[in-house]
Amino acid sequence: MLTSELRQKYLDFFKEKGHSIIPSASLIPKEDPTVLFTTAGMQQLVPYFIGKSHPMGNRLTDVQKCIRTVDIDEVGDNRHLTFFEMLGNWSLGDYFKQEAITWSFEFLTDEKWLALDPKKLFVTVFAGDKDAPKDEESIGIWQAQFQMQGISAEIGKPGKDEPTDGKEGARIYSYGKKENWWGPIGETGPCGPNSEMFYDTGRKHDPDFGKVCHPNCDCGRFVEIWNDVFLVHEKKADGSFGPLKQKNVDTGMGLERTAAMLQGKDTVFEIETFAGIFDALATLSGIKYEPETPNAKSEVQKANKSLRIIADHLRAATFIIGDENGAVPSNVGQGYIVRRLVRRAIREGRRLGIDKAFTDKVALVVIGEFGYHYKELETNKDRVISELKKEEEKFGTTLEKGLKEFEKMMKDHVIDGKEAFILFSTYGFPLELTQELVGENGGNLDIAEFKKEFEKHQELSRTASAGMFKGGLADHSEETTRLHTATHLLHKALRQVLGDDVAQKGSNITAERLRFDFTYGEKMTPEQIKEVENLVNEAIKKDLPVRFEEMSVEQAKGVGAVGLFESKYGDKVKVYFVGEDKDAFSVEICGGPHVARTSELGSFKILKEESASAGIRRIKATLS
Repeated sequence: MLTSELRQKYLDFFKEKGHSIIPSASLIPKEDPTVLFTTAGMQQLVPYFIGKSHPMGNRLTDVQKCIRTVDIDEVGDNRHLTFFEMLGNWSLGDYFKQEAITWSFEFLTDEKWLALDPKKLFVTVFAGDKDAPKDEESIGIWQAQFQMQGISAEIGKPGKDEPTDGKEGARIYSYGKKENWWGPIGETGPCGPNSEMFYDTGRKHDPDFGKVCHPNCDCGRFVEIWNDVFLVHEKKADGSFGPLKQKNVDTGMGLERTAAMLQGKDTVFEIETFAGIFDALATLSGIKYEPETPNAKSEVQKANKSLRIIADHLRAATFIIGDENGAVPSNVGQGYIVRRLVRRAIREGRRLGIDKAFTDKVALVVIGEFGYHYKELETNKDRVISELKKEEEKFGTTLEKGLKEFEKMMKDHVIDGKEAFILFSTYGFPLELTQELVGENGGNLDIAEFKKEFEKHQELSRTASAGMFKGGLADHSEETTRLHTATHLLHKALRQVLGDDVAQKGSNITAERLRFDFTYGEKMTPEQIKEVENLVNEAIKKDLPVRFEEMSVEQAKGVGAVGLFESKYGDKVKVYFVGEDKDAFSVEICGGPHVARTSELGSFKILKEESASAGIRRIKATLS
């Protein structure tokens, strides 16, 4: 089954079960300052888990493009990807465990859908602790599903009871929070126990990972393909757990992993969507990707790892740059991740003997493969190609200078954290590359020392290095709500002063300030800045009402709404009016949250106006 068929079957299945199909959200959640990327389909839905009504109803499904940076260093094995597609379905206070589990089993095993052998499926549930009880209900529902297929579905103990692919033996395993509890993404928010589904690849167990295999063993025999999360709890600021107002279901199925199982492949890199990338790399390097066998030669394994890293990293970079809220290579935020991905891919290319520019050629293959489903890739193709070419040219110079300096430093001793920072700040040499090179030379880089130097030079702003950024959902506190409403006033004022060609390219809101990116080709004058500031404050002083209406996208356009995030909401959208209908100061499509009246905002002050990137300006402002 091709991945395109799997996508469609999933959506068709849940449409039959009464779900509305919603579009994929942007990879870059511009209104959520606490995360760099969309890491799961549920991120755009968090407000609806806590009681807000969704315009498309309380049963939803989609295919969500995702980026997860925590696994970058794992890329190259048989299952980890930086960019991936997640198939998801949700119940917002509607159905619960019985339907979710039953439908999961039906979709996976029924001949009409995926027709997987149920004897190869194994499941896990939450074991229970002081915060929540053992999930006996899910165990019972799973046992009923397996038993209807003549499978005994016995309870196994991880590390003690060996799973078998027959009709008897251990089938269901329970684990603690580390494995079978989802969320919250940040310090607080919706969370709950989950039940995961694993496929037995038949790979021989590697005793290095324990004497007895089990679903969460890391030997590679079992691959997680689906996760049913039961969001019924809310973690509070004091660390305690309380019940949510409603019971929710949040599920996710990894498209690539499931496709690999359906196609009988040992790794996610052997599914058909990677074939074109590997063909291009074979032409560029003369090295062909070879499906690995347990006894594959070391040179084949090394080459395959480099090919996988290049394919994964450039696929991810293409999607991030080509996103509707696209980020380009830089030293901060999402741009830092893009730069890290591209530069690591280039270095792996050098290992394979590719000494000419090649990233744009791989990107064209990715766009050709995915552009039919994700139209933004075709729309933004020129930007993707241009940015990759520029970054590859920059890194060529950086790599040459940095490697020479690295070799000088390594002559007498292993590089320390301070020297790693000098390589980074003076030569633009990525920390990860220094770390890899030090490791290859038998040393260990002192990352803590590097971070101290980094902080000392005030360059630690959202670099997204592991452990340096706390993920979470948008803060809906009073301060951020006020600032969010202020972005609507700012956007309208900018269009009045600079012209209607001005369009929002993103916003970042913390409790202290707002950051607003918009299209404009030149630096604003002090007079323009003051005029914009005055217009916002005049709207605040008028004590205008703020309200919303749910309507179709066409109706929203009809009332003059600025359609900034249409793709995020689907057929129905929320349109926020600031002011009375006919004389509204601002009319904008948005998911909220907002104040009730503009007088709640206080006084608006622009702190800074600067360039964000080519053709994009940035304003930082505050309320007092």
